[in-house]
Amino acid sequence: MEATVAERGQITLPKAVRDALGLTKGTILKVELDGARIILRKNVDDAISRARGKFKLDGFESTDDALRQVRGRAPGDPMEA
Repeated sequence: MEATVAERGQITLPKAVRDALGLTKGTILKVELDGARIILRKNVDDAISRARGKFKLDGFESTDDALRQVRGRAPGDPMEA
């Protein structure tokens, strides 16, 4: 995929990229340089991240315990054979 830099330094990200990352009008991206590479990252301060930690775990010791109850396993748990 390619994007062309416009006169004012703006680019349009391909629709497939916007859709895959859930980028909508007003989404804030962090811009980083890594040598000759430009890295764009979604700002972690989005609505979901702001909501994180605001809800009680309803008696669970941790989020992992809650996930084990709902899903049967938590991230990092070994897969059952």
